[in-house]
Amino acid sequence: MSGSRDSSFDTCAVFGWDVGGAHVKVSVVDASGVLVDVAQWACPLWQGLAHLERVVDEVFARWPDAFMRGSHHAVTMTGEMVDLFDDREQGVRVLVQTLAVRLGDSVRFFAGAQRWLSPADAITQWRAVASANWLATSQWVATQRPNALLIDIGSTTTDIVPIVDARVAARGSNDATRLISGELVYQGVVRTPLCGVAHRIAFRGETSAVMNEWFATSADIYRLTGELWAPHDQHASADNGPKTVDASCARLARMIGRDAADASTDEWRAFAQRWRFEQLRAIGAGVAQVLEAHPALADAPLVGAGCGRFLVVDLACSIERAYVDFSELARGARSAQAHTRANTETNTDTLELNEWIATCAPSVAVAQLMAADTARGASETGAPAVEPARAA
Repeated sequence: MSGSRDSSFDTCAVFGWDVGGAHVKVSVVDASGVLVDVAQWACPLWQGLAHLERVVDEVFARWPDAFMRGSHHAVTMTGEMVDLFDDREQGVRVLVQTLAVRLGDSVRFFAGAQRWLSPADAITQWRAVASANWLATSQWVATQRPNALLIDIGSTTTDIVPIVDARVAARGSNDATRLISGELVYQGVVRTPLCGVAHRIAFRGETSAVMNEWFATSADIYRLTGELWAPHDQHASADNGPKTVDASCARLARMIGRDAADASTDEWRAFAQRWRFEQLRAIGAGVAQVLEAHPALADAPLVGAGCGRFLVVDLACSIERAYVDFSELARGARSAQAHTRANTETNTDTLELNEWIATCAPSVAVAQLMAADTARGASETGAPAVEPARAA
């Protein structure tokens, strides 16, 4: 588990949950709409529901008052995709049932245009709930930037979402159609197997074929480039070996049939930069496809989110666009109060908090969306007011 720590919220707080296949992210927004805490837990859901149960226990331990009367829980997910489940419908049903038991019957599930569904409705309308976390993030960003291209690069995937005239303008509505539209690119900075990044790659002036084996992951690239923040490196390496520079060199070497001793550390670092270039090119192709479909975004900024948003900075420079960090939007949503809190932090604390805010963007977004709907007493679609969670 990692994240900031702030127990100064009240019992009317909103807890935003993003239940993925590899991580669970939870953010806390207080009654006035200020983001006060955020955390992430590794959760290899494909290995069994016991991992989700463990994370919920750790959330209980971190925030003992989270389940008192008056608190709210907003959930989005992508975990239904893991091969623990026969299909996505079963995945949504099992996750909804598990969380409803643990969080209380009044927990609500994000469903895009339908906004919040009860557990029973989430099960029957599972397609609206499945893998909707990208939509939660982009809907909230649209309240802050009317024209933008949101790029959320995580440990496993990249979401590329056009926002036009304060509305989400995505052409795809689910993973299948978003893969076609370029709005979902299955590239991330931690868990992506390198044989999925490039099939041929340059080394020492020659181009080599790549071994189609799970010998190394993208985390090995960014350990060598120095861009992977250690707290984001939460999953085992491809060979279950150390997460060190030397071990990463050895894993990269295997991708082209070599050993670490065949080259110097500096050469392997240069090789890692080549892999970085290839991954950035793959993500950039998706960005180009989405921008071509939305000429209204010709001058729009790129909003970067996720643990790999350092690549979004590079993309913004390469296409001469302004860059806006998701954490800047989240911390500026209630500027006067947020800045007061930020001023009490050291610079290191601020940088760390920004990392977790950007990494946990979907959980921040669902918490902010529900907080806004709760404050209005009803959702934007005219649905009944969001009910508070029951006491545990």
